[in-house]
Amino acid sequence: MGKFFDMDSPVMRFLNRMGDLMILNILMVICCIPIVTVGAAFTAMHYVLLKIVRGEEGYLIRGFFKSFRANFRQATLIWLMMLVVIAVYVGDSLIFNYSGLEFPKALVIAVVAVAFLLLMMAVYVFPLQARFENSVKNTLKNAMILAFANLPRTILMMLCYVLPVVVAYFSTYALLFVFLFGISAPAYAAAFIYSGIFKKLEPEPEEAVSDLDFSLKLDADEENREING
Repeated sequence: MGKFFDMDSPVMRFLNRMGDLMILNILMVICCIPIVTVGAAFTAMHYVLLKIVRGEEGYLIRGFFKSFRANFRQATLIWLMMLVVIAVYVGDSLIFNYSGLEFPKALVIAVVAVAFLLLMMAVYVFPLQARFENSVKNTLKNAMILAFANLPRTILMMLCYVLPVVVAYFSTYALLFVFLFGISAPAYAAAFIYSGIFKKLEPEPEEAVSDLDFSLKLDADEENREING
């Protein structure tokens, strides 16, 4: 019984992880209430989640707000650009459905296709912002490149984010779960996917050399002096 409640037991590690995700989800809900801070909040969440996935986690709340402050300006700019695009697509959807006009199917398909491409890019934008220093333009460009270069993984990440919405739509009993884990849990699953992608882009860590593990190469004249001296 003692092993069951041991902090290193699988059950306790699972409960601790669920607690972390719940705290992170509550932070996200609070920080997203002012709509303008959504980008910084998502960036901070991915900063924390990537560390958790790689076993580098520290203080969750402190790490969240550290990234929130550090990335606030650029993440907010990216989010505001995305918000404009979202508003345009919501407006298009309303026009298509309620205007009473007949639109060419090719136009509707094109609009849906562009929306899908933007969603593909969106799953990488804030993780990239959290992990790499770059300009807004390059962050958006790199997100689109990664989306196409890793298409199966991109679609899998999109499904992770869509699943809680589908579950909440079909089951009102799941609303509490969605409230507690609906943002952080899908992002946690996505972090396992993009962590491997990011490792290919990160510089190789330099190997530390022990103070006693070194070799000294002398030139020929110095070597002779050392031998004859």
